[in-house]
Amino acid sequence: MPQIQQPSNQIKLTNVSIVRLKKGGKRFEIACYKNKVQEWRTGVETNLDDVLQISNVFVNVAKGEVAKSGDLQKAFGKLELDDVVKEILKKGEVQVGEKERDHDLTSLRKEIATLVGEKCVDPSTQCPYPVGMIEKAMAEAGFSVKQNKTAKSQVSECIKQLQTHSSLPIQRARMRIKVSMPTEDGDRLREQVTACAEKVEIDNVTQADWEVTMLIDPSQFRLINELLEKECKGRGRMETLSFAATASG
Repeated sequence: MPQIQQPSNQIKLTNVSIVRLKKGGKRFEIACYKNKVQEWRTGVETNLDDVLQISNVFVNVAKGEVAKSGDLQKAFGKLELDDVVKEILKKGEVQVGEKERDHDLTSLRKEIATLVGEKCVDPSTQCPYPVGMIEKAMAEAGFSVKQNKTAKSQVSECIKQLQTHSSLPIQRARMRIKVSMPTEDGDRLREQVTACAEKVEIDNVTQADWEVTMLIDPSQFRLINELLEKECKGRGRMETLSFAATASG
């Protein structure tokens, strides 16, 4: 019986996701719709017909080479085809083409650079850098984008690497905040609060309240907030007025 040949151009034109599982010394593949694999694995999608582009198991999807029933039986036992497909879907690795991987990495790199640009400034001008300049500095610093992590989770590491391994002067944008509390609390906490500041812009005491406006590194925000919660018991207040980079840029 002649082997069924699936036209390769049909698969290439339909935005395919290939899931591959090696079992019993053989390679088995299924052709799925893009993004449906993850939906099936998380339980969002339960209908196999909506996941599979072609209801069959292959040894090579791109060449249209269908897996032999003897090989399937040897590797998976006497399972129905649907059960074999489900096992491949559950345990297999999603294959990413080289062009697609490059495209994904480029998009991820740009997303990281954009987030860095939103959080950081040129220390001498306090203005943000263009995204393209940050991307060049990332390349200079040898920053390696991790495809299995979100852009947001890679920003801090990227900033550290730019600061230590690139020639681009860069620092986190300073936050401008206003802290207010009753005067008696201010007398107690002024030293601790202002120690968190890079620059105190306004320090105003009245009979009733103490108010201070200052520039801080964003990492200090949580520390000040925790101090107010612990020491002021709801009497203190903190407002974010701006990021210094936005205010001056």
